[in-house]
Amino acid sequence: QVQLVESGGGLVQAGGSLRLSCAASGRTFSIYRMAWFRRAPGKEREFIGAISWSSGSAPSTDSVKGRFTISRDNAQNTVSMQMNSLTPEDTGTYYCAVCPELPCTYRYWGQGTQVTVSS
Repeated sequence: QVQLVESGGGLVQAGGSLRLSCAASGRTFSIYRMAWFRRAPGKEREFIGAISWSSGSAPSTDSVKGRFTISRDNAQNTVSMQMNSLTPEDTGTYYCAVCPELPCTYRYWGQGTQVTVSS
């Protein structure tokens, strides 16, 4: 089991920035990849990006490229996401998730943190 706790959400004006963090505990040695997802009001859950625990590569979806950056701190078992140039369309609940192995199935999820971007 891997437990995940997100933090860093809040209310910000359009154009502002937030930094989300996801702290992992439990069987962290089993983490292969960690990802961020979001769910906007009335919409389906959307994949934002993921980072490999070993290589550090972090592909992300087109809507956030150039604005969001995912990074990891293996020593702290933490993944962060720096979000810049936020727009009201970025409003939603943000979740981190873990897949322990390939093929990648996100088996462990955090409770989510709310991000609200005002216009």
